[in-house]
Amino acid sequence: MALKVVGAGLGRTGTNSLKVALEQLLGEPCYHMLEVIPRPEHIDVWAAAYDGTPPDWEQLYAGFGASVDWPAGPFWAQIAEAFPDALILLSVRDPDAWWQSASDTIFKGMAVAIDGDPDSAWTQMASRMVSTFSPDWRDESAAKAAFVAHNDHVRRTAPGDRLLEWRASDGWAPICERLGVPVPDEPFPHVNTTDDFRAMFKERFE
Repeated sequence: MALKVVGAGLGRTGTNSLKVALEQLLGEPCYHMLEVIPRPEHIDVWAAAYDGTPPDWEQLYAGFGASVDWPAGPFWAQIAEAFPDALILLSVRDPDAWWQSASDTIFKGMAVAIDGDPDSAWTQMASRMVSTFSPDWRDESAAKAAFVAHNDHVRRTAPGDRLLEWRASDGWAPICERLGVPVPDEPFPHVNTTDDFRAMFKERFE
């Protein structure tokens, strides 16, 4: 099994909905931050990747048909090189809406973890992740600028014939067209709202 979709988008751009949708379309699991949680051995793998030592991507993604979200998104180019036939899917969102969502979920949870449990392997990995994204990730202007810069870099450097830029409002059609699969009759899944996220990781907000 090889990856058929490499997600280049960052968290809070509909990536959990993408995970659910891609698993339905491909009939194969989709890697996402939620897949790291039950695989504690992957925490050190991603920490090492952010420190400059990437894993064997084929080994890491064995059994998966797609990958989206953090922690993998910033490594999209390396992953796409390892899977040259995969679609590169850049999930995007209005920067203001993205910041509001990210600051209420990922970044707030990170702040609590850093203040409360700074030495845990999870906190160390996630701290590397957000600091690589932007050293000033707690600052609205800096974080939004980093978000826009990431998306612009993907647009500028990804092979045009492999790239699909996608918003949650686009739904099934663009993805199905590029993957060559039928559009499902049911609505596109919309999951992991801010409230859903905070409920899922309740302990990280207390």
